[in-house]
Amino acid sequence: MQQVRATQERNRTYRAIWYVGERKIVQLATPDLPNVNAGNEGTVAIGTSDLKYQREMSWDQTYNDVYIVDLRTGSRKLVLEHWGANASLSPKGKYVVIYDEMKGHWFTQRVSDGTRVNITEKLPVSFQQENHDTPDAPGAYGSAGWTADDGAIILYDAFDIWEVKPDGSSARNLTSGEGRKQNIVFRYRMIGEAPSSFPAAGTIYLSATDDGTKATGNYRLRLASNATFVPEKLIMMDKALGAPTKAKHADVIVFTQSRFNEFPDLWISNTTFATPVKVSNANPQQKDYVWGNAELIDYVNADGKKLRAMMIKPDNFDPTKKYPMMVYIYEELTQGLHGYRAPGVGTSINLTRYVSNGYVVLQPDIVYDTGFPGESAEKCVIPAVNTVVGMGFIDPKRIGIQGHSWGGYQITHLVTRTNIFAAVQAGASVSNMISAYGGIRWGTGMSRAFQYEKTQSRIGAPPWDAPLEFIENSPIFWVEKVQTPYLTIHNDADDAVPWYQGIEFFSALRRLGKEAYFFNYNGERHGLSNRDNMMHWTVHQDEFFDHFLLGKPKPDWMENGVPFLNRGTRDVRDLFKKKTVIVPD
Repeated sequence: MQQVRATQERNRTYRAIWYVGERKIVQLATPDLPNVNAGNEGTVAIGTSDLKYQREMSWDQTYNDVYIVDLRTGSRKLVLEHWGANASLSPKGKYVVIYDEMKGHWFTQRVSDGTRVNITEKLPVSFQQENHDTPDAPGAYGSAGWTADDGAIILYDAFDIWEVKPDGSSARNLTSGEGRKQNIVFRYRMIGEAPSSFPAAGTIYLSATDDGTKATGNYRLRLASNATFVPEKLIMMDKALGAPTKAKHADVIVFTQSRFNEFPDLWISNTTFATPVKVSNANPQQKDYVWGNAELIDYVNADGKKLRAMMIKPDNFDPTKKYPMMVYIYEELTQGLHGYRAPGVGTSINLTRYVSNGYVVLQPDIVYDTGFPGESAEKCVIPAVNTVVGMGFIDPKRIGIQGHSWGGYQITHLVTRTNIFAAVQAGASVSNMISAYGGIRWGTGMSRAFQYEKTQSRIGAPPWDAPLEFIENSPIFWVEKVQTPYLTIHNDADDAVPWYQGIEFFSALRRLGKEAYFFNYNGERHGLSNRDNMMHWTVHQDEFFDHFLLGKPKPDWMENGVPFLNRGTRDVRDLFKKKTVIVPD
């Protein structure tokens, strides 16, 4: 970390304040309090120092000592010690705002006398993330700011918006509980020039997302000091609506609308979103090709939890046929239901290309139990696949799966537990959680231990406290069970997952005589950035899946391998000229 941060530290500056009339400088930040942030108003700033806790962040999280710093004298007062969550000043500097992750509540501390108050403990909803499933403490849903003169703070729960007095004396649900009632996530949306504070009266706009259907839209909400009102729907569509931009001197807004099969063109309307008009046609060539349609399906995982998945079918889908299916996984992906994907090259599969070439694509949501991330993936992915196979239009012998990084790890684990896939591609995958725990994320220079104890890798303990969980969730210990053709990409400059993780698993597969293929692009990091490399990899990945799932001939690189002296010599550019990535209608 010292090496990665060397330039930053070499050029570090320390904030001071210059009183012009008095020709006086007051030093605020210092080597032992390196970060001081002052607002535009008030007489104090917030200072933070992680110096005492820099080792601890390797296996836990970032901690700080938090101070109030006097702008006139530079003197400081300790507010929070060993603090892992956020702390900030109100706009006028009257309060320090604190979210306590362990307690799941918001607090304020009055600067003038140090009085600290829990301002959410009496409210009937949770302000911490309700679906949190990593071993660290859940974060907050966030804040929309403050009303004038630090009169109230605006907080979010999972669905609604609250106005809470900073002394904890009162609170009210500005959206009247309609978000939770209708399963719609409301958030403050600024249209036009940003006000200096959250309005206490008048009319504001809200973004809206239906948590079930993923429809999005915009609502209008009337505000008054003595009453609350139900949000008024202006527009709600089974599409992804982009954030609107308002003309400075006219009642005109411009925004985008998109779906999986609809390019995010520009639309204009007035600020009531009445009769929007499409004003661009940026992707007319799409009409000449087979595209696809995305939908949500329900499934039940092995623990009986009701979950959702996104399924994409080709435009010319025929339910009487048997289709190959490509599965793509990470964590929860259904929130991207209405995202538009242009055909293109990259590190992971291009969903549009696969649908256009006759595949059905499935993206299941995955939920996790601490200590059992691999098993959690099993309990979600396999039932989701079986649910779609049960619909009758998938050939169960032609199912593939692809994922990168965390998705790659889960696939590497899955192929040691199931043979339902005809072929898999697991990119930049961890295979040995014990050695990965002690590895380095070279991009930040940071130990990888925190991932296993606190975040995505979800073991919740170090190896010496949970050795069986580390072994059970490490595919390297179960590699002899693999019966599925295995393709991976793991680059030698990977700055997130050390590439020796890929080497370990590939070497074991080769030792056992398993069918396995390994791609390494010298100098590339966690994902490909060089376009020629993207093209080269995309062609080879597609050839791999098309052979096993579409029955296309086995390419020479799979049949005979690539000698070291010949690696990288295949020119794939002509393939993009002669054969389109997607299929003409």
